Amino acid sequence: MGVITALEIQKRNKERVNVFIDGEYAFSLTLIEAARLKKGQQLTEQDIAELCRVDDVHRAVDHAVRFLSYRPRSGKEVRNNLSKKFDEVVIEAAIERLNALGYLDDEAFAKYWVENRHEFNPRGVMALRYELRQKGIAESIIQSVLDSYDTYDAAYRAAQNKVRSLKVADRQTFYQKVGSYLQRRGFAYDVIRDVLQQLENELTFKQDDEQD
Repeated sequence: MGVITALEIQKRNKERVNVFIDGEYAFSLTLIEAARLKKGQQLTEQDIAELCRVDDVHRAVDHAVRFLSYRPRSGKEVRNNLSKKFDEVVIEAAIERLNALGYLDDEAFAKYWVENRHEFNPRGVMALRYELRQKGIAESIIQSVLDSYDTYDAAYRAAQNKVRSLKVADRQTFYQKVGSYLQRRGFAYDVIRDVLQQLENELTFKQDDEQD
């Protein structure tokens, strides 16, 4: 049992309050939580433990929101990040609150990830599936998102980017280097074949124009 002897707003963070019990600093709370306390109030060890747990959850949610502010994240990524600072009980409560507030949505994250890859770093379905699994996305969500993925367009754009960076001297070099590049990025053989054929025709067409 202890008695609250002071409630002081922190100088560096006006949204937090330091709680002193029996003349000594005990813990800090958010301004909202601290508003429920008053000087002279008695707190049991259980009361203090519960107040600290509630505050830990609040801090975990704030930490996760900052983590999410840089870019969308999967639920697994948020859990892994929180595990560096908080215990499992706090993480579970924080995840539940984040879900309720709409901060976590694995389907929206998966769509963002695939769209971002397609726009800036095209990859094949195999590579995308592997990446999303690593992010902890459920197979049903992965399949749903990839069902509408334009693999051919992604491969074509990736191949175009590679061709620009190469000095292709002959057809064999073109097929070898660009084909290997697309294969490493997870594109299927039939897609690679069709994309290489289209690009070869376009390159030949350009050469014919120059000769004309």
